[in-house]
Amino acid sequence: MAKSRPRHSEEFRREAVRLLKESGKSLHQQARELGIHYTTLWDWREKINHESDPVTEDSLQVTVLTKDDEIRRLRKELATVREERDFLKKAAAFFAKESR
Repeated sequence: MAKSRPRHSEEFRREAVRLLKESGKSLHQQARELGIHYTTLWDWREKINHESDPVTEDSLQVTVLTKDDEIRRLRKELATVREERDFLKKAAAFFAKESR
């Protein structure tokens, strides 16, 4: 049976982003404390920041830098996921041999 994703109110999302800004904690740490995935909190932060910031030439430059940072973060995450996948393949093969 598949788990359904919890739905969070707009108020909860905004409060989570406010806490992230004010706490000085890392995104990962704050997300863990709130019981949500860090990419969820990252998405909420990006959405709220884009809503509150008027589009100017300076903000477009920041967006480009943010996208570069996001690409780096995604590449790192992809490498981690590939390592986990490879490990799970090896573990599955190992346990398949043992069960015969």
